[in-house]
Amino acid sequence: MSSWAGGAPLLAFEALHLRLGAREVLADVSLELRPGEVLGLAGPNGAGKTTLLRAGCGVLAPASGRVLLEGRPLAEHGRRGVARRLAVVPQDAAFAFPFRAGEVVLMGRTPHLPRLGFEGSEDLAIARSALERVGIAALADRSILELSGGERQLVLFARALAQQPSVLLLDEPTAHLDLYHRLRVLELVRELADEGRGALVVSHDLSLAARSCDRLAIVAGGRLLAVGRPAEVLEPGLLRRAFSIEADVLAGPDGAPLVVPRRRAGAR
Repeated sequence: MSSWAGGAPLLAFEALHLRLGAREVLADVSLELRPGEVLGLAGPNGAGKTTLLRAGCGVLAPASGRVLLEGRPLAEHGRRGVARRLAVVPQDAAFAFPFRAGEVVLMGRTPHLPRLGFEGSEDLAIARSALERVGIAALADRSILELSGGERQLVLFARALAQQPSVLLLDEPTAHLDLYHRLRVLELVRELADEGRGALVVSHDLSLAARSCDRLAIVAGGRLLAVGRPAEVLEPGLLRRAFSIEADVLAGPDGAPLVVPRRRAGAR
């Protein structure tokens, strides 16, 4: 786990502009992830959410603006330094070889190993603990190619835990999961934040995000439309602007907002 203990943001996007070819995908996006925070990122398809995550881990370079990790530009950390501090859970990952699930989780220890070094007993214990914490120890010896989409998603999440980062970037981490595992993953994300880490979570489920995130950032057309507490952000006017829908926002039994889209006139 990182030794970062400052009150400054763990991850910060400052006036980010990013282009893919001739198309501007992100325009003047500024956003901060704080220690102990779960920050939700929502918006329509093609809004730039996954692109922002890729910029956050250094896969994509901005045309202007910068990304700061623990107060320093990504480039100053180096690739291994970034990987020690930041873990990414993608929607899915392609595997060309039949690695066992336990081996995939153990890959999360790679940034912490000496160059050309091998995993030791401590690394094995950390990987085993990650499998158990996610509740998939029984999958450890199964081929990753034999697992369902939801099981692979849980393995990727356990790999991120084994990495012991201070920042997690999660791209639709519950997309392939059943209801039980959706709740379990979000509970674990909350636990990690309570330990002082930060999580930036892309989600299309606004009601679920409202229950699991401290703040929500709404992105549309590559621009940040609003950021704030779920009850502040999830209001009909903003949902109309971002998603081109009419929706009612109700108070759920626990007080968190419930987003109920209205059917279009004439739709069946």
